[in-house]
Amino acid sequence: MLDAYIIEQIRKREEERRRIYERPALELPLPEEPPRRREREQPEDEPSHVIVIDL
Repeated sequence: MLDAYIIEQIRKREEERRRIYERPALELPLPEEPPRRREREQPEDEPSHVIVIDL
């Protein structure tokens, strides 16, 4: 038979898990395909070059 302390700890952990999983959740409508990062950062007419200078 398990010690009373161990039984109490198991009960507390189960209650904590139930409380976490029973929280209400909100689902947000997201666009099906998010825009690519490069398209959002730079307009098409600007060059996409990087210059690295090592000093």
